[in-house]
Amino acid sequence: MAPRTQKIVRKIRRNDTEISRCIKYLMFGFNILFWILGFMIAAIGIYAWIEKDTFDNFGRLTMGGTLFFDPALLFVLVGIFMFCIGFAGCVGSLRENTCLLLFFSFALAVIFFIQLAFGTLVFIYREKVKNESEKQLMIMVQSYRDDPDLQNMIDWIQRQWLHCCGVNNYRNWESNVYFNCSSKIVGSVEACGVPASCCRLEYFHNNKQCGYGTLEPSAVTHAIYTEGCLPKASQWFERHILSVAIVGCIFAVLQILGICFAQNLRNDILAQKAKWTWHTHPMMSAYRYQ
Repeated sequence: MAPRTQKIVRKIRRNDTEISRCIKYLMFGFNILFWILGFMIAAIGIYAWIEKDTFDNFGRLTMGGTLFFDPALLFVLVGIFMFCIGFAGCVGSLRENTCLLLFFSFALAVIFFIQLAFGTLVFIYREKVKNESEKQLMIMVQSYRDDPDLQNMIDWIQRQWLHCCGVNNYRNWESNVYFNCSSKIVGSVEACGVPASCCRLEYFHNNKQCGYGTLEPSAVTHAIYTEGCLPKASQWFERHILSVAIVGCIFAVLQILGICFAQNLRNDILAQKAKWTWHTHPMMSAYRYQ
């Protein structure tokens, strides 16, 4: 009788990991872009500071109060914050670090609730916010010549975006020492005038000095914008309220998804670690060999 042959079946061990690869690499890819973007924004702000010797004049800017209205400072702070959050999300998801993922989700939650609280307070205290914004904008007008970045930002708002001049009207530029009529004593050519960014486009292309002398009592103002930027900004938001709301909702949804993905990945990692602990426990080893 021929010997019976026994069929050998090899059992292949399946990978029963709790960690979702889709969420892991989706978190990694999104946050590495966020990380690089934060680094670039911070680098732009630091480069702007180096170009205008902010580090050498840091004490003077701090005492004068103009540092807080420096657009480069906003770039640096936002860039560093984005860099830290992107680093935590990128490395936390790739290395499966629960501490970094917890920091990432906590930071996003804090940002979300700050935005929600800020929007609610702005809606409730509209008049107070408007008055405070007017004060801060007047300080920016007074510091127009003190910071090149601030000057470029105001010029862009007046000429390109809102087509306005001053805060409430063009006569707000009298509060700036360079454009005040009293500067005639020192021979300032800009005295009793407004910046060139207040000029209407059709006049600005032909005459870069079309804003000179427009603060004179008898001056003709048809060549400049006379309406202030604050009322023009209110009108712009009223016209684009739907677009602003859609963009805000998109950002909110992305933040909520980021929090959910980070917490889901963190829970999967903790579940996988608990499984490793269960298999390597001494009592379980003794139980398996009985």
